[in-house]
Amino acid sequence: MKLAANLSLLYPGLPLAQRMAAAARDGFAGVEILFPYDLAPRELAAMLRDHGLQLVLVNTPPGQPGEKGLACLPGREADFGEALQRALQVCEATQCGMIHTMAGVPPAGTAPGACRATLIDNLRKAAALASQAGVTLTLEALNRADVPGYFYNRPDQVADIIATVGHNAVRLQFDLYHTQREGLDLNATLAGVLPLVRHVQFASPAGRHEPDPADPAVARALRTLASHGYAGWIGCEYIPAGDTSAGLAWRQAYQAALAAEDTP
Repeated sequence: MKLAANLSLLYPGLPLAQRMAAAARDGFAGVEILFPYDLAPRELAAMLRDHGLQLVLVNTPPGQPGEKGLACLPGREADFGEALQRALQVCEATQCGMIHTMAGVPPAGTAPGACRATLIDNLRKAAALASQAGVTLTLEALNRADVPGYFYNRPDQVADIIATVGHNAVRLQFDLYHTQREGLDLNATLAGVLPLVRHVQFASPAGRHEPDPADPAVARALRTLASHGYAGWIGCEYIPAGDTSAGLAWRQAYQAALAAEDTP
């Protein structure tokens, strides 16, 4: 399992090119960028090549200021389609293979059934386009404390949506941080959705700082992923408590947790 630096959060205060340089110096081969839409896709691709980095995940544009995605919002189908196209253009230029497709926060008074129907219809259309481009669309449960009102907050809810969409290009993004913030049993929750998982992220549930792979729950979840053949990326999507590079000492505990996989 490979670690990817989330450049939207790590190395704060630096321009994107310098963040890339720092991530490469720190040994990362892959990066996530949540909303890389201030740059032309070709310019972004050139920056990544210059630093020998692979872009592994982007998010769909979230919408208007304050919005958290568009895919489940009735009446905003055209906006979602435009957002998806922007994300696909980035993927085409950079060879990124994963788009976190943000569902959004339904406006007050919107019927949940209408939001679900809109989400399913949007995802089915989007999946066809993504599949043609060799891209996987991921759905991620976001905890209620950080993102109140988001359309789903538990991975099992996401799994139900994926089953209803019924397309191989739509899969699950499992975030240990959001799962722990919801107070869920981390390993049991992961085990329930494991066949659908295509991307993973983590951070400490305390302050969303550096992950703690020595935490028994986290270590067990990491070993579960490894033992079931997960070979994808694990995104380091956290807020550094101090200097990003100095804080990367947690990677030793990460390697130790995986090395303990075969220990009785």
